[in-house]
Amino acid sequence: MGTLIQGGKVVSAASTQQADVLIEGEKIAQVAPRIDPAGHTVVDATGLLVLPGGIDVHTHLDMPFGGTMSADDYEWGTRAAAIGGTTTIIDFAIQSMGKPMSEALATWLAKAKDKACIDYALHMVVTDLGPNDAWLDDIDRMVAEGVTSFKIFMAYPNVLMVNDAMIFKLMQRTAKLGALVCVHAENGTVIDVVVQQALAAGKTGPLYHALTRSVLAEAEAVHRVIAIAEMAGKAPVYIVHVSCAESMQEVAAARQRGLPVTAETCIQYLVLSIEDDMGKPGFEDAKYVFTPPLREKKNQQPLWQALHDDVLQVVSTDHCPFRFADQKTLGLGNFTKIPNGGPAIENRMQLTYHHGVNEGRMSLERFVEVTAEAPAKIFGMYPKKGIIAAGSDADILLWDPAARYTITAATQNMHTDYSIFEGFQVIGNARQVYSRGELVVEEGKFIGRVGRGEFLHREVAAR
Repeated sequence: MGTLIQGGKVVSAASTQQADVLIEGEKIAQVAPRIDPAGHTVVDATGLLVLPGGIDVHTHLDMPFGGTMSADDYEWGTRAAAIGGTTTIIDFAIQSMGKPMSEALATWLAKAKDKACIDYALHMVVTDLGPNDAWLDDIDRMVAEGVTSFKIFMAYPNVLMVNDAMIFKLMQRTAKLGALVCVHAENGTVIDVVVQQALAAGKTGPLYHALTRSVLAEAEAVHRVIAIAEMAGKAPVYIVHVSCAESMQEVAAARQRGLPVTAETCIQYLVLSIEDDMGKPGFEDAKYVFTPPLREKKNQQPLWQALHDDVLQVVSTDHCPFRFADQKTLGLGNFTKIPNGGPAIENRMQLTYHHGVNEGRMSLERFVEVTAEAPAKIFGMYPKKGIIAAGSDADILLWDPAARYTITAATQNMHTDYSIFEGFQVIGNARQVYSRGELVVEEGKFIGRVGRGEFLHREVAAR
């Protein structure tokens, strides 16, 4: 007996159509204007949108940072993701200095085992190529294991940052393989000088985390890494968490020249700003310490326009949550000790729909593209994920476009004691969520089995 979703509007990046969707097992068996309900369990989707499950390609679950661990492990984080309408995530396995990438992969697979509530994939954070570049061949091995994207940091000196020579060598190899390099682009060495100068001047509060990381430091790194990628054989590159107009313009210029550059922004940069959300009394600004930091409000409209124009292809979260009471407060008296990151995995779909579709900044089809279809295509999961079509995984949202919801820490499912979107009112929310054919969320409650999520062996995507 299959599950027949009947009477809803099925949305893809290309179109919206009135259609029925038949689920058999874990897959979508048929999408058609009218499917005979005989022998099937019928789900009435009248008045609802039938959307592909959201894909968040930038999360940090159970991640060590600043002497602590991100507050959401794979159970907490993927449960919250599902409730918010995200059915697939890509997290980060972090290579330890002096250790092969295979060890990091094994560590993160163990973190997810018996905990992940939805399907997940992994990027590999590369921090070390070993003596005489001995671990360059690890890149080939990771691709064979289904890890087809590699993350490098141009920020955080002496912790995660790699130099330009290492970036170039990595990109030479990924260019040959067709793999993708994801880049945290900030000029970490210059920022470090500015930070030390601020501390020496007694500027120690959380606001100075934002004020010491300029838009120029981000834009310069974006420009530089794109140039390195071009020198390395036009290696495909993906710029993560673009936060400002200056960086977006560097991406636009590269794409206009025909370079294989794609990029994301995060929901926080689209709806929060340094003027509206920082400058709070006491230590409250620590809740908004993430990297890149919040920018001036004038950056929001250019970022929305870039999403509309396909200069930016993806809305993600960079979900890296820390509790305020016992984690963010590690930075009292020194903003460099505040764990960087914020909770957002549960609210990405709601906020992008409301501030994008409802407020006329993007079409419904573009909403599906930036939250599901484009991520699937860029990261080698399409058409298994990211579309409602026969043969695809039955990752499906029944989305109520009229549902009203107030975001608040009191009712959220993320494992933090605050929300960076506290009090935001949105219209549009997931009523039911299917993951590989299983109903896992009903009316905001997770009803699936913990640990049911599967590791996704990704392919090298066509560029």
